[in-house]
Amino acid sequence: MEAAGATGIPAPEGDEPVRAPLPPSGLLDVLGMASVVLDAEGRIVLWSPQAEELFGYSAREALGEYAARIMVHEHHLDLVVKLFADVMHTGQGWAGAFPIRRKDGSARLVEFRNMRLLDDQGDVYALGLAADQSTVRELERDVALSTRMVAQSPIGLAVLDTGLRFVSVNPALERINGVPAEKHLGRGLREVLPQVDVDAIDSAARQVLESGRPVVDQRTVGRTSADPDEEHVWTVSLYRLEDALANVLGVAVMVVDVTEQHRAAIETEAARRRLALVADATARIGTTLDLERTAQELADVAVPELADIAAVDLLEAVVQGRPSTLGPAEPALIRALAVEADGAPDALAAADPPGQVARYAPDRLVTECVRTGEPILVPQVDAEALSRIARSPLAAELLARAGVHSYLAVPLIARGEVLGALDLKRTRNALPFGEDDLVLARELASRAAVQIDNARWYQNARNTALTLQRSLLPSHPRVTGGLEVASRYQPAGATAEVGGDWFDVIPLDGGKTALVVGDVMGSGINAAATMGRLRTATNTLASLGLDPARLLEHLDRITDGPDQSIATCVYAVHDPRLRQCRIANAGHLPPARLRAGHPPELLDLPTGAPLGVGGVAFSTTTIDLAPGDRLVFYTDGLVETRQHPLDERLDALLALLDGPDRPLEEVCDLLLRTLHQPDNSDDVALLIARVQTPE
Repeated sequence: MEAAGATGIPAPEGDEPVRAPLPPSGLLDVLGMASVVLDAEGRIVLWSPQAEELFGYSAREALGEYAARIMVHEHHLDLVVKLFADVMHTGQGWAGAFPIRRKDGSARLVEFRNMRLLDDQGDVYALGLAADQSTVRELERDVALSTRMVAQSPIGLAVLDTGLRFVSVNPALERINGVPAEKHLGRGLREVLPQVDVDAIDSAARQVLESGRPVVDQRTVGRTSADPDEEHVWTVSLYRLEDALANVLGVAVMVVDVTEQHRAAIETEAARRRLALVADATARIGTTLDLERTAQELADVAVPELADIAAVDLLEAVVQGRPSTLGPAEPALIRALAVEADGAPDALAAADPPGQVARYAPDRLVTECVRTGEPILVPQVDAEALSRIARSPLAAELLARAGVHSYLAVPLIARGEVLGALDLKRTRNALPFGEDDLVLARELASRAAVQIDNARWYQNARNTALTLQRSLLPSHPRVTGGLEVASRYQPAGATAEVGGDWFDVIPLDGGKTALVVGDVMGSGINAAATMGRLRTATNTLASLGLDPARLLEHLDRITDGPDQSIATCVYAVHDPRLRQCRIANAGHLPPARLRAGHPPELLDLPTGAPLGVGGVAFSTTTIDLAPGDRLVFYTDGLVETRQHPLDERLDALLALLDGPDRPLEEVCDLLLRTLHQPDNSDDVALLIARVQTPE
């Protein structure tokens, strides 16, 4: 009766008839059902408008005529008379298809339903209901097709009345809901599906009823009696139902279980994210050969995509370049290289600070990971697991307060050696670590371990070269031979190899002083070793009192050996008695001179060829030096960059020197701080000498 109410017709109370006029039936209108009443003699006494359309005779033409004469071909007259007599005498109705003759003479097959009528006077009549057979067959086919489709469809189908109560359901929906059809009928969505989120569907259905606009593929989640232990996902489509006269009958519902597709989509998205993370790791990890930076890059990639807290730890023996094997009862000395946390301050406080070496007992999970070289996965962390994850009871308390509920540690293995571990924890991410996470973490660790190992070996080699380099540089007095001297050696950036820059201050006979700055081309231990040979040779040759040009010629022959070393060098000898300085240059940048009352200038010296080229003569230039004058010697790492022209950088050097007379140590710091960038790939040797006033 909801459908009636929706059309504006009052619903009946109890068994009382409807008191308002009913609208015509859409179905009867489609059929074009004609009504004809005959008296006992076979004359037409009632003739409906539909009969006029079907047979072609108006009521005026048909009423009072014998039906057989105007409705039936004469070939069938005897049969029709017999059928009429059977209906009238026996009272049994007759149904079937029969050819009729229209007024225009054409024939048509018509479906008949004939029955006897009896009025209150005892008079007998015959009622005939007729419809065009082609129309009836078409409708029957449509109904049969609809019925079969609804019954056999794998899609859940239902009809809700305007009160959103089930009117019908198909077998597929019975299976989806796990509820028989009879227990659907007359009940609402929430009554049938208490564990499904039906609020959104209910709201959508009411909008469809009101607007007529369908809702297609709206997703809902929940559990039904068909599978109470698993959550399912369905798409629900809703369409308003109307009859031929646009009266609203209710809502048609289509339900498709898309749980498998939903899970597949989730897995596909997870796989896509894993691939994206691996690609991101490939691009971001190992951008430099700095060990700590490489470890931090790994931690940054892991958080927050894979974990909420990530720590990268190396065995201390590995950092020192020693074998990393651990016995079953041996604790692990682990150096924290990097830690990253996404909104977990307590967990961050529990982690070992980067650079700190911590001792982990043999029963700790990270110790087990680096000892066995196998990952450790704890999907659900309890108090006992926390005590084995944390280094100390205080750290375990902090991790518990942070809400750590899942743990994963994977070894960092490169070239068959366990270097350390990638330690992962989850706090905000409610999902525990699973096998997919383990596969991803191992992939990240595998890629990062090679980069970390490269950085480790590079750093060890660099430290060795730097140690050698520093050991070969001189320690000179602040004042010597009438000169006040300040010097600096600045290594290249952390990711660059140590170069062969050097300086020297050599006391000579007669109060003279030799000043040397040089740069061996190349880097690493070989460059440092070549620099050591040149410095030793320079000291030996300087003691002979050779002219600067002659000394460079001897150095050129030393470097023109099997190793084909190339170096630049400036060699100067200051004579305080003559107040002069004799200088020779072998392919090096010119020193700067500062004099009172004059702007800073670069000395105009013959450049000369670098040492090791061979066969090129060198020349000595003599310049005057008064008390207070300063000479600034430097290597190209101070002024050369890839972004700026050399002349521009030399002008910047002179501009910095053109200032108030500062202490030499301050000048050294100013030049390095301003001109030499921390990430510069070249090292710097800097030497400044000021002529003192004679006593």
